[in-house]
Amino acid sequence: MQLLYNISAWVMKFCYEICHNYGLAILLFTLLSKIVLIPISIWVQKNSIKMVKMQPEINYMKIKFFGDHDRIAEEQNNIFKREKYHAMASIVPMFVQIVLLMAVIAAIKAGMADTSINMYFLGIDLSAVPNNSSTWFILSPIAAGFSAYLMCLAQNMSNVLQAEQSKINKYGAMILSIALSLYLGWFVSVGVALYWVASNLLAIIQLYLLNWAINPKKYVNYEQLKASKTALTELEHIGNGQKIKLNRETIKREKADYKRFFSVVNKHIVFYSESSGFYKYYSGIIQHLLTHTNITIHYITGDPNDIIFLLADNNEKIKAYYIGEKKLITLMMKMESDIVVMTMPDLENFHIKRSYVKKDIEYIYIPHGMDSLNMTMRTGSVNHYDTVFCVGKHQKEEIMKTEQVYNLPSKRLIEWGYSLLDEMCSEYDASKKGNVTVDKKNILIAPSWQPDNIVDSCLETILDKLKNRGYNIILRPHPQHVRHKSEYMETLKTKYADNEDIEIQTDFSSNNTVFEADLLITDWSGIAYEYAYTTRKPVLFINTPMKVMNPEYKKIGVEPINITLREKIGCSVDTDELDMLEEKVQNLFNQKDSYHEAIGKFVEEYIYNLGSSAEVGAKYIVSSLKTKIEERKNGN
Repeated sequence: MQLLYNISAWVMKFCYEICHNYGLAILLFTLLSKIVLIPISIWVQKNSIKMVKMQPEINYMKIKFFGDHDRIAEEQNNIFKREKYHAMASIVPMFVQIVLLMAVIAAIKAGMADTSINMYFLGIDLSAVPNNSSTWFILSPIAAGFSAYLMCLAQNMSNVLQAEQSKINKYGAMILSIALSLYLGWFVSVGVALYWVASNLLAIIQLYLLNWAINPKKYVNYEQLKASKTALTELEHIGNGQKIKLNRETIKREKADYKRFFSVVNKHIVFYSESSGFYKYYSGIIQHLLTHTNITIHYITGDPNDIIFLLADNNEKIKAYYIGEKKLITLMMKMESDIVVMTMPDLENFHIKRSYVKKDIEYIYIPHGMDSLNMTMRTGSVNHYDTVFCVGKHQKEEIMKTEQVYNLPSKRLIEWGYSLLDEMCSEYDASKKGNVTVDKKNILIAPSWQPDNIVDSCLETILDKLKNRGYNIILRPHPQHVRHKSEYMETLKTKYADNEDIEIQTDFSSNNTVFEADLLITDWSGIAYEYAYTTRKPVLFINTPMKVMNPEYKKIGVEPINITLREKIGCSVDTDELDMLEEKVQNLFNQKDSYHEAIGKFVEEYIYNLGSSAEVGAKYIVSSLKTKIEERKNGN
């Protein structure tokens, strides 16, 4: 280090002999140091471009192994080695700058000791130190701090690596640099501050010259980089808006359940539920497995208050675990089980991935609706499942046609049915016993929650057309309407408070309202299937704009059942033809017997295994497990 100080002092004196002005000597010294260090600057520029060029790959790798910090570190290190990237290169300029600063301080001190050197520049004593000098010398640290601000500003905008840093990193570095410059500028001589200002300004010029000579845009795909950053950010923010309040006990419980889940070996079957409301789709199958086999059910849920915990307390063959959405990502990647059953579409398409630990897991998709999979779910939503339990022939045909059109591998398509429908039919049959027939018909209005639904477009018109016509009219809004349009719901209650024919319900704890209705009016809500298939009573559909999640649904050439059934289990009316509403209602009531028969035939045609779907689903799972166990025994 002393050698460097001596060299710096010699170079500074050499510059003075050329300029015969110590201020110009400092500026010349600064310029020469930048020129000498050009090879390092070029190396750092190329290395930084290399890092930004790799960033999309690194971001998508972080998405793939989200939460698995050890695997991410290993994969990132492999990428660095492959690309010959030097992670420490970015700190080299800072280290060189600090060393040079110390050398300049030593050189200026040496110059001050040499009586033959004039330390004045533009009338300013370069040997003066602001904290020991007159007030106006405070301009020295201010100039140093301002130059640091300009340099950081330029780097945040144009430095290939720094421009991609987070705001915290950018402005944190800026504040630190400015503060350091102000502090040093106060305690070192004005000559050192002059060097610092010149060095920062030359660094800005050098930055833009390097970007011109080695343009990052020629090497970096910035569109891909932006897309990867957006995808990673969305993943990192998953769960931040969840309604479940994560107190300390809940977080502690999640950690314990996560650890407990992986402590169990030989897990044969795992069910995953997003919330407590999804258990009803598995209920029949799980109950059949518990009753007829000795299989232990491992049930993961994103709801700490899921009903499954109550069931697990009363049945040792159910092991329940609370895992939040973010921690679920890692759990699923490390999953070890023979079979995983889910109602969540888009496996592998977004943040929930297939296991990379156990490649032969069979992933089974169970629909949570009886309608079209092709129209109401995204393109490719079940592509990464091995097996799909199909509600009826319409879903099976859609999947087969999709595989043909998009040249996808064939999945196992199980003719299953819909266990929830079987349970609802049993509940409905039980509810009819002892019922007394009344003359006044019940009309249930149940809108969907989608843009331009009945509530948004024509609800009050419907109510006004049907009131005082001898009907009991029950409005059962979607839960989201109650939550997000509570004021409007209260306004409706006030408006129709004096009309005994109209009731607005906001309590959804019972299905009795649905079962007791003689007619359902809806738009595109899935309640139409549950109501008509269970009660065999007709539905009046209001033709609001159709809900389409998959804009390519027509490509496979199968008309979605959502469209087909509108004239099969009832009739429809356009929003601009509501003057015909009461007439259509009367026609449906007058033809209730023929609709009862027609709907019954429709259900038999479009729903597999009525009354026995739970048994069918459970038997398939048992058969698949036996096959897997047998294959392991045979070493396959």
